[in-house]
Amino acid sequence: MTTVAQTPDTAAEALEVLRELTGRPDAEFREGQDAAVAALVEKSQRALVVQRTGWGKSAVYFVSTALLRRRGAGPTLLVSPLLALMRDQVSAAARAGIRAVEISSSNVTEWDDIAARLAADEVDVLLVSPERLTNPRFREEQLPGLVARCGLLVVDEAHCVSDWGHDFRPDYRRIRELLGTLPAGTPVLATTATANERVVADVAEQLGAGGVEVTTVRGPLARDSLRLGVLRLPTDRARLAWLAAHLGDLPGSGIVYTLTVAAAEETASLLRDAGHEVRAYTGRLDDADRKDAEEALRENRVKALVATSALGMGFDKPDLGFVVHLGAPSSPVSYYQQVGRAGRAVEHADVLLLPGPEDLAIWQWFATSSMPREDHAAAVLTAMADGKAWSVPRLETVADVRRSRLELLLKVLAVDGAVERVQGGWRSTGRPWVYDADRYARVTRTREAEQRAMIAYARPVDEAECRMAFLQEALDDPTATPCGRCDVCTGPWYPTEIPAGASEAASAALDRPGVELPPRTQWPTGADRLGVTVKGKIAPAEQVDPGRAVARLTDLGWGQRLRTLLGDDGVGGTVVLDLEAPGIEEDPDAAFDVPVRRSVTDVGPDDELLRACARVLGAWDWAERPAAVVAIPSRRRPRLVTGLAEGLARLGRLPYLGEMSLAHGGPTGGPGGNSAFRLAGVWQRIGVGPELRDRLAELGPGPVLLVDDLADSRWTMTVAARELRLAGVSRVLPFAVALAA
Repeated sequence: MTTVAQTPDTAAEALEVLRELTGRPDAEFREGQDAAVAALVEKSQRALVVQRTGWGKSAVYFVSTALLRRRGAGPTLLVSPLLALMRDQVSAAARAGIRAVEISSSNVTEWDDIAARLAADEVDVLLVSPERLTNPRFREEQLPGLVARCGLLVVDEAHCVSDWGHDFRPDYRRIRELLGTLPAGTPVLATTATANERVVADVAEQLGAGGVEVTTVRGPLARDSLRLGVLRLPTDRARLAWLAAHLGDLPGSGIVYTLTVAAAEETASLLRDAGHEVRAYTGRLDDADRKDAEEALRENRVKALVATSALGMGFDKPDLGFVVHLGAPSSPVSYYQQVGRAGRAVEHADVLLLPGPEDLAIWQWFATSSMPREDHAAAVLTAMADGKAWSVPRLETVADVRRSRLELLLKVLAVDGAVERVQGGWRSTGRPWVYDADRYARVTRTREAEQRAMIAYARPVDEAECRMAFLQEALDDPTATPCGRCDVCTGPWYPTEIPAGASEAASAALDRPGVELPPRTQWPTGADRLGVTVKGKIAPAEQVDPGRAVARLTDLGWGQRLRTLLGDDGVGGTVVLDLEAPGIEEDPDAAFDVPVRRSVTDVGPDDELLRACARVLGAWDWAERPAAVVAIPSRRRPRLVTGLAEGLARLGRLPYLGEMSLAHGGPTGGPGGNSAFRLAGVWQRIGVGPELRDRLAELGPGPVLLVDDLADSRWTMTVAARELRLAGVSRVLPFAVALAA
């Protein structure tokens, strides 16, 4: 580590600003803070600060900003990843008299006013998200002037710059491009709390592009206030029951993290039913609701937010008393980042991990969804070779990829210079692009190693090593030593008993089947380019009604059972969590002791599933009871679908009319694609055969219950219902065993 000493005058001035910032007349710099400030202010260097959460990284850039502004420098440009982080930092800056503003999608109406304030030199810090760097209006109207006048560039959560990092974001790779446009001598600060040696080296290399010297300030990562533990329980019922019974025993207020939106919403509902004041916090919340939930936690108006990783980097509540995870993040580095929210301004905070059997499947899904595929990239670039602007919906007709993955691919291509964002969408730059298979393979191997490490972290107390030391070693902290506080060092500090009442309440909540199956009402844009001869709104006379499914595959309770029943992610006949997946078989604790089923292709419905379906149908508030049952033929699970349809017909004393017919080999394509391709894969491939048509004619008027195993894109249900409506059925009530998401 390179050290830079401050001159006495600068040191005194910096200490004065620090005390204004903190509101404490006795405040002193922590070790390394003054060195980073000196590197930026006195030497105009580039500095990388890697310090634990709560160390005071924001103090470095606020103090440096104040000193540089006093010396006539322009405003600081601060690139931050989350709106929550921006809000906290704007508030912190105001305490020190630093005028900070943000430009984000949440304050578009204020952009002109902010531009005027920047022009009048009335802004000290401008905060933007990395995604803002690709926005055409910002890039053309604001960025050039900001770069020319920039007094300091700050890259917060800098591990996102590196694709080796646990939270890589493609737009962050534009930072390297931005560095190349800064005037010579502009100081740069990058900060993170979660980076191992590989990530530190990668970020430092990017900061030092062109041979610029980089000062690295790195300190020990142990958190003396945190008491870590792992409680392994056999079922999701047991985990939720434990939490409902013991949430009130945890100190202060805190965060309960889940891996999926559905789990966050279900857990919050169960905890509220148990009498706890909690709220769900996910990416589905709009900005106003997110802000309100954050304030409720800060002001201790709730015991906890039950959150996905949407509440992660940047949320600032120094007295957070606990963090509980229902399900493990995919790497120790990511876990360290999330638990670092707790115990920043209190002596003791509790951190507990409750791993689940579904964790590995979720990790693998997220890992595959974050990597661009070569065939998708080739399809997009081939289409865009015409030099015109392509909207994302239009691009969905050339590459069978979900919108979220398509947008990620476009960001990767943009960062690599192959495409650019323009008014109306995206356009090719004409620059050659080569799929870097070796790099993606290396990243994949690294992530698999991180998964193995997380499984090792979650071992039982009698098989594990000190939890804090383990996390420090995962981040290559050479100061790692046993903490003397965790459940390995001192024995379990958390209760393990689950009251019978809590178990019964959790079971009742999780055993309650039934979710709505929303109907499609609009044909996807551009489907006509794939041979589908419809567009716009689906005609009312051809629509399917709102339907029902037993559960989402991502749900707790029934969702986990259906994942096992349907196999894999519900889309094939393989195991739920493949214990022979690359990089997993070496660990004896792999998949947290998941029971394995080897084949589900020809399994029929059991009595428990039929009873659950009957409960869902019994609670369905349809305007008119179905008059008959029809099945959608399944090539993967024929016995399951036909057996279920026949069983429901018997239970409801309804005629079973048989299956619909398949044409041209039946539906094509696989799961995970976009709407246009999924619709094209079933269009004119499923219909009403002669025998079914005759039975429908004999039936006369009345709704038909249409049964399938899995509703993913819902286009199979939509097209099948359209065919039934065209054959004279008055209404179609869709019913599926599971909803994919």
